[in-house]
Amino acid sequence: MEHSSDMNKKISDAPIWPVNSFKSVVTKVPDWPDSISGLAYNPFRPGQSPYKHIYPTREQIKEDLLLIRPLTRHVRTYSVEQTLACIPEIAEELGMSVTLGIWIGWDEKHNDRELIEGVKLANQYPSVRRLIIGNETLLRNDVTVSQLIDYMQTARQSVNVPISTSEGWQQWHDTPELADHADFIAAHVLPFREFVPVTQAGSAVLARANELRLMFPEKPLILSEIGWPDKGNFRRRTTAYVAEQSIYLRSQLALLNQSGLDYFVREAFDQQWKTEEGLPGPHWGLFDAQRKIKLPLQGPVKIRASWRSEVPRLVADWQPDNWRTTVLIFAAFYTLLVGVGISYAQPLSMWVALPIALVWATSLLIGTGIQGYEFLESCWGPEKPRSFPPLRAYPGPLPKVSIHVPCYNEPPDMVKLTLDALQRLDYPNFEVLIIDNNTQDPEVWEPIEQYCRQLGPRFRFFHVNPLSGFKSGALNYLLDYTAKDAEIVAAIDADYCVHRHWLKHMAPYFACPDIAVIQVPQDYRDGDDSLFKRCC
Repeated sequence: MEHSSDMNKKISDAPIWPVNSFKSVVTKVPDWPDSISGLAYNPFRPGQSPYKHIYPTREQIKEDLLLIRPLTRHVRTYSVEQTLACIPEIAEELGMSVTLGIWIGWDEKHNDRELIEGVKLANQYPSVRRLIIGNETLLRNDVTVSQLIDYMQTARQSVNVPISTSEGWQQWHDTPELADHADFIAAHVLPFREFVPVTQAGSAVLARANELRLMFPEKPLILSEIGWPDKGNFRRRTTAYVAEQSIYLRSQLALLNQSGLDYFVREAFDQQWKTEEGLPGPHWGLFDAQRKIKLPLQGPVKIRASWRSEVPRLVADWQPDNWRTTVLIFAAFYTLLVGVGISYAQPLSMWVALPIALVWATSLLIGTGIQGYEFLESCWGPEKPRSFPPLRAYPGPLPKVSIHVPCYNEPPDMVKLTLDALQRLDYPNFEVLIIDNNTQDPEVWEPIEQYCRQLGPRFRFFHVNPLSGFKSGALNYLLDYTAKDAEIVAAIDADYCVHRHWLKHMAPYFACPDIAVIQVPQDYRDGDDSLFKRCC
């Protein structure tokens, strides 16, 4: 009887919603080390942005460095624009050192100003230990490899500190010639961007570091950016990112300190202006934008379980094993019966409309279900359901590619941007055939023809009028003029700006005889012009 009484008490006290629906998981990770190799440092605060040309004051920079100093005595910067040029002087006052960044972008005049100021600071302040010329410049396709090398050589001739450029590990793999002009390898290794689970991220970083060491055995290696944001993209935003950030960083730093690698954690403070990087962009900091530490530095880390992993248990908990759940199920069934009974009391017109309504509702339900399934699959489905990463190896010499660009009545300035991007391709063997079909106004197509002559013999222009078949007719026309030794034909629209590794990464797929056609991902090249275009 005592047993029965206890059971009844448990049943009567049981809530309708399952208890502890989402359980916290406690993870043990190493404590934050006493000192770390370095921190990437952007000093911008809420309301400040390099895009708006609103920069922090000297006093704010000093406050930041005083916050950073207990964690590390070394910071990495990205630019010397305006008050950012004060960082080496303030760091020297505080007994800190700087790996000084010089921002290299598409604006050559701005690049020259940055280079002059950066060289001046490197020669003036002993706190500057290294000089980094550009940050992910090649990834953004702002300059060519040769232009970046020219900037690096100019800096090397003017300073006595080691110089390099900072790119992702893939970029160093794809353009190893950069190492010939660098005193050290500065590589970003960010497993979050590669959808590596947090539990595997630490070993993934070490694996990339070992690859770079094997590629460049005579060059010192610095992991110029490692880190994990505390907010993710839309697809993964349900995960407890603050806990993941702490788990990753504390585990990763322990591994890196054991291996003796130099590194910079990205980054000291959240940067609210970095919205162009998506949801994670502003949230890589150890401190938030108000300069408060975000992650626990010691002790176990609690991470709340994902709701997706709890769904099966929630469904099981809703089985009618207690009286409250049973009553709810009975009430729902009774309501359904009452509804059916009421429907029989309706006039004949209701029964005529009912089949029509059922057909309409069924069609609506099917359409909504299909759209909803696709939406949920894209948001919470596999991270990469169809992943075709760039290939970086080809058995033998790379095949010749003939690139065909059809255009009709296109603005000449826009087409020139497309041709400039093709000119910058990092690929040894290709030709470009541009065809303008049926454009009547010579002021539209003649500037393109003249520009092709300026670009050299690799670019050939055709103006055909009349020509039937629209775009497909133009592409078929070019087949007769394609180089005889071309093995691959690539077609792009006249408003595309391709990445400079486009051919190098895609052509190796054709080594497989079963592959005939490849479609490459694309995005709007002017997507940063407005919020509307970013949403598109």
